[in-house]
Amino acid sequence: SVDAGAAMEKIRAAGLLRTRGLIGGKWVDAYDGKTIEVQNPATGEVLANVACMGNRETADAITSANTTFYTWSKLTASERSKALRKWHDLLMSHKEELALLMTLEQGKPMKEALGEVNYGASFIEFFAEEAKRVYGDIIPPTLADRRLLVLKQPIGVVGAITPWNFPLAMITRKVGPALACGCTVVVKPSEFTPLTALAAADLALQAGIPAGALNVVMGNAPEIGDELMQSTQVRKITFTGSTAVGKKLMAGSANTVKKVSLELGGNAPCIVFDDADIDVAVKGSLAAKFRNSGQTCVCANRILVQEGIYEKFASAFVKAVQSLQVGNGLEESTSQ
Repeated sequence: SVDAGAAMEKIRAAGLLRTRGLIGGKWVDAYDGKTIEVQNPATGEVLANVACMGNRETADAITSANTTFYTWSKLTASERSKALRKWHDLLMSHKEELALLMTLEQGKPMKEALGEVNYGASFIEFFAEEAKRVYGDIIPPTLADRRLLVLKQPIGVVGAITPWNFPLAMITRKVGPALACGCTVVVKPSEFTPLTALAAADLALQAGIPAGALNVVMGNAPEIGDELMQSTQVRKITFTGSTAVGKKLMAGSANTVKKVSLELGGNAPCIVFDDADIDVAVKGSLAAKFRNSGQTCVCANRILVQEGIYEKFASAFVKAVQSLQVGNGLEESTSQ
């Protein structure tokens, strides 16, 4: 087990406790000085007060991203790949501090937080290599004196809106491919878990990702979202979250004809048949339902069990659920 105070000191010592937004490579307060509290959900303790930003800060972040786009997109694929690879290496070298920060502000058990750092960093590693494999196509022409080529080009500034359940992985999964192909990004992390996002962005700067290529604004979600939707400089929005908000983003992006990628609420049944191994089925169903305390896009909404195995499965599943330990994520015994 780790004491929360000691965990915060370790994070501070690594220089990863950031409370201001990142715009154009500079750490900035909200223009009106407003802040929001980030709390430890296990204890209610206030971890930090971070800048509460809105439309003005978002507009400046977009302008910065748009300006940087013209230089970042002109770099060779190899140059972008090297910067991303360095970012991956820095994420992994600060694995423990990032996991501690994630557990403190999001609440997940330390074991799951360490797993998320591995998972989140893997997206940066993967797209560091994919940056060198953005190939085009040659299409057979319909006329003998023609040659048809398909070239893949970066679309421009990307607005990325992420939820609180996976504070690192949901960001790297969006930012990694965008940066790899030459786009620049404005990230709006959840106001409940901004500290992990800011720490990751700090490491991106250290890795050589240029100022303005990755910007982070947090706080007033409606204002930030509206600015991202209305801006003609933002050419794509990617969002993970509720279906209701996804609908608003799709409708709001129509006027500027943005490309939109939405990962919305799931509806996942888990099915157990008569011939299933009880132990394996219980273990798998438990993970499907209670991973991240049930807060994932693909957690099981319901478990359908074939009649012949129902009683045995239900009994074993109840025992497994009763063994789960709800508590402070910094404590080794905690599983939820």
